[in-house]
Amino acid sequence: MIGFNVVDCEGDSGDDSIVVYYESEFDVPVPEWTTVDEAIESLEPPAESEWGQQGQGLLKPSDTLNISSIISQERKFFNIHVRNRGIVHSPGFPDYLYPPNANLQWRLRAEPGHRVRLDFHTLILEDDCQRDFIKAYDSLAPIEKRALTEQCGNPQKSLSFFSSGNVMLLTLVTNEKKNFPGFEASYSQIPSAKPTCPGRFKCNNNKCVSNTSQCDGWDDCGDNSDEINCTCPGKFQCNNNKCVIKSFQCDGWDDCGDNSDEISCTCPGKFQCNNNKCVIKSFQCDGWDDCGDNSDEISCTCPGRFKCNNNKCISNTSQCDGWDDCGDNSDEINCTCPGKFQCNNNKCVIKSFQCDGWDDCGDNSDEISCTCPGRFKCNNNKCISNTSQCDGWDDCGDNSDEINCSESIKLVCSAFTFHCSNGLCISKLNPECDGEQDCEDGSDEANCDCGTSLYSSTRIVGGQGANVGEWPWQVSLHFKGLGHMCGASVLSDRWLLTAAHCVRDSTVYKLSQADKWEVFLGLQVQNQTNEWTVKRGVKQIIAHRYYNRYTEDSDIALMELDTRVSLTQHIRPICLPSSTYYFPSGQEAWITGWGTTLQGDAETAILQKAEVKIINSWLCNILLNYRVTGNMLCAGVLSGGVDTCKGDSGGPLSVANSRGRFFLAGVTSWGKGCARIYAPGVYTRVTKYRSWIKQKTGV
Repeated sequence: MIGFNVVDCEGDSGDDSIVVYYESEFDVPVPEWTTVDEAIESLEPPAESEWGQQGQGLLKPSDTLNISSIISQERKFFNIHVRNRGIVHSPGFPDYLYPPNANLQWRLRAEPGHRVRLDFHTLILEDDCQRDFIKAYDSLAPIEKRALTEQCGNPQKSLSFFSSGNVMLLTLVTNEKKNFPGFEASYSQIPSAKPTCPGRFKCNNNKCVSNTSQCDGWDDCGDNSDEINCTCPGKFQCNNNKCVIKSFQCDGWDDCGDNSDEISCTCPGKFQCNNNKCVIKSFQCDGWDDCGDNSDEISCTCPGRFKCNNNKCISNTSQCDGWDDCGDNSDEINCTCPGKFQCNNNKCVIKSFQCDGWDDCGDNSDEISCTCPGRFKCNNNKCISNTSQCDGWDDCGDNSDEINCSESIKLVCSAFTFHCSNGLCISKLNPECDGEQDCEDGSDEANCDCGTSLYSSTRIVGGQGANVGEWPWQVSLHFKGLGHMCGASVLSDRWLLTAAHCVRDSTVYKLSQADKWEVFLGLQVQNQTNEWTVKRGVKQIIAHRYYNRYTEDSDIALMELDTRVSLTQHIRPICLPSSTYYFPSGQEAWITGWGTTLQGDAETAILQKAEVKIINSWLCNILLNYRVTGNMLCAGVLSGGVDTCKGDSGGPLSVANSRGRFFLAGVTSWGKGCARIYAPGVYTRVTKYRSWIKQKTGV
C-alpha cells in the first residue's frame, strides 16, 4: 500500500507565501521485505540522455527520490500548541522505559510572530544513534535539510533548540529491544523580531500579519482580531464567526474556541470517538489513546487476534514470542516457551538472550546460574567466546574479560592496560602501589605516599564511630552560617575532591562562591578542634563542566585551599586510582562521614564509618530504575541498614588493596532514600575522571 498525504501548511514565513509540507508513506508487508530489498538493489540510475536535454522533453529533477532503508514501526503523531509553556516526554517517562519499534512525532506550533523553543532536561537513550535517537526539525515534516539536531545516548550538556519560524517537529525513533528511560523537555514560545505592517493586516494589538492570514482559521494575531467578522468561503464558519480549515472540523480539537466545529459530527470511514473526534479505524484498539478520552480503547474484542490487558489487539503469532508487543508485557506472561528460554515469571525470551549480561526477563532469571561451558564467564554472568578474552575490547561490558591478562597474551597498550611512565604497558590487575615493581621504570610504585593511616584496619546509616586518625583523608566542608554541609577527600596539600551538587547554587545560597566555605581537616568531632585539626579557606572551586543536576552524572568537583596544609599522620591524602583500576563486585569498601545516622534524623557529631560492598552495575541499574550511568559506581548492603545519607555527600568511598593501602573508588553522590532494602548508594566513579583531576590539579 502506498499512501500520500499533506502533513500541514504554515504561512508565517515573513511574506505572503505558504509553505506546504508533503509526505509519502510506503507500507510493505513483512513477507515482501526481501523482495523489495532485491528490487531496490537492482535499480540503476538512467543515463543522462534518458532525461532529455533542457528545453526538450523532461527535465532532470533537482531533488530525486532516494530509498535508503525500509522499516516497520508504530507511528504516532501529537499536535501541540505552545502558546503556554508545557512539558513533552517519551511515553512512560520517568516511570517506564519507552516502547520498542516506535516512530513518534510531536508537531509543535507557536503563535504567528513567535518561535518555538525546546529545552531538554533529561535525555537517556541508547548510545547507538542508528538504533534509538531523537531528532528535531525546523519544519512540520522530517525534512533532512531542515534538521536542527540528532541526539542519542546521554549527552552531558544542556540542549536547547529554536525554530526559525513558528513550527518545529520533534521525533523519537526506537529499535526493537533494550530500550531506555527516554527524555523530558519543556516547550515554550518566544517572540520573533517585531514586524512593520506596510501591505499587511494590522491586528488590534498592533501585530502585523500577512493579508492572507486574515480569516484563515488561525489566530495569527494572538488576540483573534484577524478571525472575527469573517465570511468563510471554502472554510468552516464557527458560531463565533471564526473561520477554520474544513479538515479541522470533527478532529477532536476545539479549534473554534466555542466547540462549534466539534458538534453534530459524523465520521464516514473512520471511528467516531465519544468526544466526536474522528480517528483512523486502525487506531482503534491499538493500545494508544488516540481519541483523547480513551473511547477508542474500550470495548475491544479483537476477533481472531490476541487481546492485551491494555485492550490493544495484536497478532496471535506475537504472543509468547519474547517481545513485548502489547506494551504492558501481557502477551509474554503465563507462556510456555517451545524453542525459547522460559523465565521464572513465565516470560519467553530468545535463547541467545540467556547469559548475555542483560536482564531480558525482568526478574533476572535469564542471568543467573550461567555456566558458560566452553566459553568465558564474565563477572556479570555474560558468556563470551574464549577468543574474546584479553583481545583489548570490553566484550563483557564490565571489563572482566580484559583484566589479569598475562603479558605474553597482551603485548600492546589498550584501554585496559596500565601505562608505565616509559610508554610501555602491563596487563596486571591494579599494579599501582601494591609493593611489587611491575613497570621497568618503577612508575607503578611511584607517588605511593598516600592511602595509609594510624590503623591497618559510617552521611552513614548502620555505622560506628571512627577512631582518631583512622581516616586522615576525610574532610568536613562548612558553609559559613550553616555549619557542616558536605564531606570531601584530601588529594594533596592543596587540593580536595568533593561532589558537584554540594557546590551548586540554590535559590537561597550561593554555594559556588569559594570564599563562603571553610574546610576542616583532621577533624574527629564536629565543633571540637584540637592540636591536629586544621582550618582553611577555599581559593577556588572547579565543578565538572558536564555535571547534570537532573541525572547527577559527572557529580564531581575540586576545591583548592587558600593556603597549603602540612601533611601529618592525621591529615594525609588518599591514593587516586588510575583509569584502568578495577573495583570488582563484592569487594569490601568503607564509607565515612558526619551525615545523619537515620533518614530524617539530625547529623551526627562524631565521624562515622561503615563497611559496604561494591554492587554489580547492571544489577544496581535495574534496582534504581535505570538511572545509573557508566560514570557511576554502586555500593551498599542489599538487605538495607547501612548507607550514606544526608550530610555525607562529597565524602569518600574508600577501598583497600592487598597491602592495606586505600584508594578513592567513589565520591558520595546520590541514593534512593537512605539504607533501604535493594537501594544501594550511588557514587561518582573516580576512575572515569582521573585525567580530568590530573589536568586541573597536577595530582
